[in-house]
Amino acid sequence: MSEYNQLLEFAKGLARQAGNIQLSYFRDKNLSISTKQNDFDIVTAADKASEQIISGGIRTAYPTHSILSEESGLSQTNDSEYQWVIDPLDGTTNFSAGLPLFNVSIGLKHKGETVVGVVFAPYLNEMFTAIKGRGAFLNGKPIHASDETLLSHSVIATGFPYDKAVNKDNNLDNLEAVLPKVRGLRRLGSAALDISYVAAGFLDGFWELALHEWDVCAATLIAGEAGAIVESLRPDRIISIVVAPEGIFGQLRSLLAPTPQNH
Repeated sequence: MSEYNQLLEFAKGLARQAGNIQLSYFRDKNLSISTKQNDFDIVTAADKASEQIISGGIRTAYPTHSILSEESGLSQTNDSEYQWVIDPLDGTTNFSAGLPLFNVSIGLKHKGETVVGVVFAPYLNEMFTAIKGRGAFLNGKPIHASDETLLSHSVIATGFPYDKAVNKDNNLDNLEAVLPKVRGLRRLGSAALDISYVAAGFLDGFWELALHEWDVCAATLIAGEAGAIVESLRPDRIISIVVAPEGIFGQLRSLLAPTPQNH
């Protein structure tokens, strides 16, 4: 367990370094932006610089560990028992627009199980952390998911997949089902923050389709350690999950389509 403590402190340090880089680029009118899969899927110079500092730090300190990162994919090393799962800048669209809801996400898997998670929102100075079996924390203070039991009193977040313009399976059916039933529905633009906010009780639930491992690895550990339920929504759209406290999980889950609807 002391090893996990050391690895958490190491990850926190990398997250702060990457966060400082992001702040140096934030709201810079000359920020370099390019597209990946389509016009909605973008990458910036800050994404790339953040990845370099995180991946470089890991390779220097733990050269035998594997790395899975959004920007460069999988770097496999000697079948290591350890794999770092990194989203160097989650919420790139927010970041590029000058909106402060963006973060660094760093998860660590040991023998396939996530054991360390860090989600750091540098502009907000909010650092969510967890070690498996040790609870979840925000800036060093314990956090716990909401004790809400009424969906009608709940504020829920969601998001939409990058292929929303060409794929009719784009979450609008779920949006239509959930919106009338809840106090508020939010789209914050960062899955890692959405899930971390469920962990802290700032949001009462979250669901999204077509996420990736780097979007959710760290945050789902944090949410689980904070008492939230994390469950796969369906297996056919990459990683599609629902996250909520026990008091409303069943109510929210029952509204979400488990399989694609006919259009």
